[in-house]
Amino acid sequence: MAQVPQRFFDALAVRTWCGLSLRALGRAREEIDAINVYPVADGDTGTNLYLTVESAVAAVEAVFAAHELNAGARDASESPREASEAPHEASDGPSLADAVGAMAHGALIGARGNSGTILAQLLRGMAQVLTAPGDSDRAEGSGLRRALRHAAASARQAVAHPVEGTVLTVASAAADAADAAEGDCAEVARAAYEGARAALAGTPGQLPALERAGVVDAGGHGLVTVLAALVETFTGRAPGPVAVPHARAERGGGGRADAHAPAGECATETEDEENGPAFEVIYLLEAEDAAVARLRQRLDALGDSLVVVGGDGLWNVHVHVDDAGAAVEAGVEAGRPYRIRITHFGHGDAHTSGTERPPRERAQRAVVAVVPGEGLAGLYAEAGATTLLARPGEPPASGELVQAVRRAHAREVVLLPNDAELRHTAAAAAEQARTEGIRVALIPTRSAVQGIAALAVHEPERRFDEDVVAMTSAAGATRHAEVTVAERQSWTTAGICQAGDVLGLIDGDVAVIGADVSQVAATVLDRMLSAGGELVTLVLGDEAPRIVADRLEARVREAYLAVDTVVYRGGRQGALLLVGVE
Repeated sequence: MAQVPQRFFDALAVRTWCGLSLRALGRAREEIDAINVYPVADGDTGTNLYLTVESAVAAVEAVFAAHELNAGARDASESPREASEAPHEASDGPSLADAVGAMAHGALIGARGNSGTILAQLLRGMAQVLTAPGDSDRAEGSGLRRALRHAAASARQAVAHPVEGTVLTVASAAADAADAAEGDCAEVARAAYEGARAALAGTPGQLPALERAGVVDAGGHGLVTVLAALVETFTGRAPGPVAVPHARAERGGGGRADAHAPAGECATETEDEENGPAFEVIYLLEAEDAAVARLRQRLDALGDSLVVVGGDGLWNVHVHVDDAGAAVEAGVEAGRPYRIRITHFGHGDAHTSGTERPPRERAQRAVVAVVPGEGLAGLYAEAGATTLLARPGEPPASGELVQAVRRAHAREVVLLPNDAELRHTAAAAAEQARTEGIRVALIPTRSAVQGIAALAVHEPERRFDEDVVAMTSAAGATRHAEVTVAERQSWTTAGICQAGDVLGLIDGDVAVIGADVSQVAATVLDRMLSAGGELVTLVLGDEAPRIVADRLEARVREAYLAVDTVVYRGGRQGALLLVGVE
């Protein structure tokens, strides 16, 4: 079905562009993932860009839905005479400022990876121009030119160490070509696309890693795909597909990502590093500008691939480091970090270097775990696991789990959902990963404390089946509980609770209702240890006072001989306290 062209860059054009971009990235995702060559061979640039735009689309659609709801309520409240006499609004939808602002905000909070983070800043740069005071509810060709120029400049400013031959180069070329174009939005968009496509073709000559692999920059390819959707928005017709050169020779490993040289998203590093950091750390951050300036300096000293985007109090931080905990702590010092994601690149993962080196081999085995708080994310990552942070009330989708499995870059993956409600989602993700040639075993852990127990006995040198059996047995032998606060009145297995009551859940069922956190926690622990146990694991949430753990530790020492206790800080994990008894 042909796309109806838009004459101006208005709210409807924003909505159309976002939708077309998402569909185009969906078609190109695997191809972009496959040429992911710099700085880390993690094969996920296309997926990261898709998820970033998916978040932008959701935000824009929410603005349109809210406008339609408000318009319906207004119409319902008016009498027929009032409706006929009321002046008609110039626009039948939300304003350009609302739509483009939602697009930028959605991309910011949903940005993934280097390329997704930089794309979010490109969209934010455009929004800053298109929402400037005094501008109308639609932009013509001149406005689109200014937006593309500011987008390219702001993206470069967000990257700590820009390198040519990346998405930044492609964005600058698009802005240059748009500057030279005359005419309406269609002409400007077409010029930007052609300029970007030409720059993309030249990236192998600018970045040795791309030239060795015989591919173009993956992040740049993604941006050209998004600009092709912009052309289709204003012309009704999509340009031809982007020509992507394939690697000159097949390389070892057998998997999709191994068919190419070490791959990458937008480069933010020089090429004289032999090895790159072990962890990717990403989080949203609420902080003031001055604090973010200090944060940039600290993170730049800790690692590389540093990209900090956003503004007006909300930022998206991306960095590769060896000390994931220090990167998170730096965010805590700067403001309030949340939605923290820590990914372990795995043994042998490295940034490409200026010397000829063999491509990164897949690790033999990896553990991928869903965790409920940034403290646990750091704990799991330090143990070598690839983590996916589950935000309270926002469980990860199967696509996010598949992406985490891909990022683990291993032939064999043990998947720990750590939540009974994620079992089916995790099963779907495991099935999808198996179709990509990855051997995946799903251990049905129902709590992060069961995942800790499984990870404690993980031995990559064992046969896969033996390792899975040992981890499954350790998880199954761990009883789990949590202490939380009731949000509303409800019927439970322990009776009726009121909003604000403290609840103690054992193995998923409410067992205790009370008013004091320490008392409820002590009762829960006593009931769990009545059946025996050798080790108690306590994971405190941010809102739980440390004294709760101190009292529980003292209780175990006094009443339960030969039982050990370990305490971790879980961060914003939803529950006040998680308890495990092995």
